[in-house]
Amino acid sequence: MKVRATRVLPGPAWAELGEIEIEPAGAAGPDVEVLIVVNEPIDLDLFPALRLIANYSVGYDRIDVAACAARGVAVSNTPGVLDAATADLALALMLAARRRLVTGDRFIRAGRWNVGWAEHTLEGREVTGATLGIIGLGRIGAAVAQRARGFDMTIVTVRRSDGDLDALMRAADIVSVHVPLSEETRGLITRERLALLRDGATFVNTARGAIVDEDALVDELVSGRITAGLDVFAHEPQVPTALLGLDNVVLTPHIGSATAETRSAMTRVVVDNVLAFARGAPLPNRVV
Repeated sequence: MKVRATRVLPGPAWAELGEIEIEPAGAAGPDVEVLIVVNEPIDLDLFPALRLIANYSVGYDRIDVAACAARGVAVSNTPGVLDAATADLALALMLAARRRLVTGDRFIRAGRWNVGWAEHTLEGREVTGATLGIIGLGRIGAAVAQRARGFDMTIVTVRRSDGDLDALMRAADIVSVHVPLSEETRGLITRERLALLRDGATFVNTARGAIVDEDALVDELVSGRITAGLDVFAHEPQVPTALLGLDNVVLTPHIGSATAETRSAMTRVVVDNVLAFARGAPLPNRVV
């Protein structure tokens, strides 16, 4: 069985696959049967022998799963093991954005301690006791809710297919997005819905950038009306240049799963799927 990966994955489980080929996703592989990717688009015509795409991510929005199903190519992912890390990051972004942590760090480095205090420029808004709106109550959304209770937050939620999203946007001091990107959720947070946020609200996205009308979000942030913590963007790795000079938004480069423990656990899941496939056993985490 010929196995190829688009990169070497971290953690001890990787060694169980032995020496495998490492090539970019766009390199043809006529004899490749198993391809390990990181939520990357795959041209199936380059892989006529392909039988499994083992995805090193819980999200698979860049993989054409319908085309894979039509070709009889199985797809697996890595759910469950990154819930805590992503939920932790969502809380960190809430705290950083509302308490102006990044701006405070800049002030210290620039020797502006007294200026920030005297001008009240570092005054933020509390997380404790705030109303948190969670959009998507799957594993990660539920983990965020669990953490938010420790801050005595009032929690309101909507799922992908039910609930009053507009009412949530009006009620929340903080909105955190935790739905997968699909045709149903693409552009879910429209300009009109962003306008429903109260002045001083905080918008946090650790899901996918294209769930939000990014141009509208940029306009809201440039206006200074709201704050945000953003780990994902619509056209990664591009980030809207208008955001780079703003103090009311905290930006991170899609690092929701970026802890040593989580990344190693994700590799364990990928390897388990590949080894199960090699044995002819059911895939532990099959998408299609």
